[in-house]
Amino acid sequence: MTMLVVYTTLPEAESARHMAQMLVERGLVACAQMDTIDSIYRWDGAIQHDHEYRVMLKTTSDRYPAVEAFIREHHPYELPAIYAIPVTHAWAPYAEWVAG
Repeated sequence: MTMLVVYTTLPEAESARHMAQMLVERGLVACAQMDTIDSIYRWDGAIQHDHEYRVMLKTTSDRYPAVEAFIREHHPYELPAIYAIPVTHAWAPYAEWVAG
């Protein structure tokens, strides 16, 4: 089992907090952190610039399918960013806490 950091972005602070809260309450992630970001991206052939909220979720590779499914089901975007980065090094007690 690998520790993962899963990222997604949401349009408002309230929706980011709500998504994070639901994922932690359901035991799908150990922790969620949010920060504000400025995003510049191409969508429907035009350059967009938006303020968004990036949510960083700490979980495991075993739980990733459920985390992704939950985000897809509850996300307001047509094509949400959902991606994971494996954690190759972590303090063992912390990694154990994330694994639950």
